Amino acid sequence: MEVMQRDGYTVAEMPESPEALMLEILHDAQAQYNSPELNIAHRMSVQEYEALTPYSKRLEESWGPPPGQLNSDGQNLLIFGKQYGNLFIGVQPTFGYEGDPMRLLFSRSASPHHGFAAYYTYLEKIWQADAVLHFGTHGSLEFMPGKQIGMSNDCYPDTLIGNIPNLYYYAANNPSEATIAKRRSYAATISYLTPPAENAGLYKGLKELSELIASYQTLKDSGRGVPIVNTIMDKARLVNLDQDIHLPDQDAKDMAQDERDTVVGKVYIKLMEIESRLLPCGLHVIGKPPTAEEAIATLVNIASLDRAEDNILSLPRLIANSIHRNLDEIFRNSDRGLLEDVEQLNSINEATRAAVTAIVHTQIDTEGRVSKISPLNLFNLGRQEEPWVKALKEAGYANVDPEALKPLVEYLEFCLNQIVADNELGGLLQTLAGEYLLPGPGGDPIRNPDVLPTGKNIHALDPQSIPTEAAVQSAKIVVDRLLDRQKLENEGNWPESIALVLWGTDNIKTYGESLAQVMWFVGVKPLPDSLGRVNKLELTSPRGARPTPHRRGSQLLRCVSRSVH
Repeated sequence: MEVMQRDGYTVAEMPESPEALMLEILHDAQAQYNSPELNIAHRMSVQEYEALTPYSKRLEESWGPPPGQLNSDGQNLLIFGKQYGNLFIGVQPTFGYEGDPMRLLFSRSASPHHGFAAYYTYLEKIWQADAVLHFGTHGSLEFMPGKQIGMSNDCYPDTLIGNIPNLYYYAANNPSEATIAKRRSYAATISYLTPPAENAGLYKGLKELSELIASYQTLKDSGRGVPIVNTIMDKARLVNLDQDIHLPDQDAKDMAQDERDTVVGKVYIKLMEIESRLLPCGLHVIGKPPTAEEAIATLVNIASLDRAEDNILSLPRLIANSIHRNLDEIFRNSDRGLLEDVEQLNSINEATRAAVTAIVHTQIDTEGRVSKISPLNLFNLGRQEEPWVKALKEAGYANVDPEALKPLVEYLEFCLNQIVADNELGGLLQTLAGEYLLPGPGGDPIRNPDVLPTGKNIHALDPQSIPTEAAVQSAKIVVDRLLDRQKLENEGNWPESIALVLWGTDNIKTYGESLAQVMWFVGVKPLPDSLGRVNKLELTSPRGARPTPHRRGSQLLRCVSRSVH
């Protein structure tokens, strides 16, 4: 609202804060849809509704005569929202099928309810909006009944949006549903950054279990090692980890030292897996630069992936190389529960975070945010030790190859620049002015930082270009680790069958990683031709050496696959 006002739009009676705005529209921060607390901007009589909504009769088959029960006071249809000069902020009505949302997608007779239709009638015919901005991923307009593509007058997304230009703030990591919004509601999407993902961490019993493991690591050679292992197994059962890992029934005193280490190692790696799961940190605020912690969380994940196409090794791999270890071997041994390598992997992860933290802390402003990037001093010629090198040394890794580290740090600097250089507010002003908005790929910004900066008109991908080289390499790691784990748990035998569910959504986000997993499972590697089209396969395993996967594809995947053929 402030940016629009500065740009010359008439925005009157602006609230003092976002909280005040919310309360003016909702009247109650905990208000639910259809709550009587919502601010009523307009009461539309049935006569006005029927006169301005020519398709209203079609809705009566599902909802009866207007005004109906939703967004209604029994006599009028209610439009929730509030006007601020030439800006109206409204609350989009619900689907109407909250108890059975699939009915709206698959029932032949399903339709928007009268309140939903009245809302868009109000915007176009009464308030006479020059443009509408759907804010956030995602609304329900584009999922209303009708054809998948090529809307006609009988398709509800077409009849509802009418002739209003549709602008849409959409999450940068969701190009598949952004494409649906484009195809079915004519949206010009403006990408916004997803909230940074941070490690989930541990709590309550899981945290107590982690502390017990730390005690075992220091006391395992003393007389207290055996009772600590028994306590670890009891606590693991209490927090249901026995559902994920095998815990022996025998007393720890009847086990050999390496057996006790293996049990503790398996519990430890499971805890690390839980702790490292990524969860979104709050909500993203449009146009607001990330805090230092948010930037660190994003860059740690970027730094942890090998970039074969750019000849950049991940920071964990560089750290492992510096101690003459193979990172893949450390992963395999950790999966087996080898305590020494579980500890090593945890140490590498902590060192990675420390180095990335040092990089980001060179760029924070007085508010603790990363609002402007200054070039990192990569050419100090030995005059001063770089903060990230110092952090690695303090973590116990003094021999990380500086020549291999340099391109990674440059890449992380580039990514940090991309995160900060968003055009989310600028993109809105461009589209409101009817200007061209630069298109850009959607997808996971961790895997593909070219998704950044945000504020672009999202497109998906060329189906002939997937799986990408990076997706093929990531898929190989997943497949190898999964098969190794399965063989370990099944006395060295291959699993008899493997089932995979393939979603177009996930393949678009990951640039074909799921498809590459299927190919690795059957023992072939996808290869591109000279034009970058993936249309060749290289045999990597003898026929019959691996199990045959059973796959099942979603409708979205079939839509993508048709384009390939």
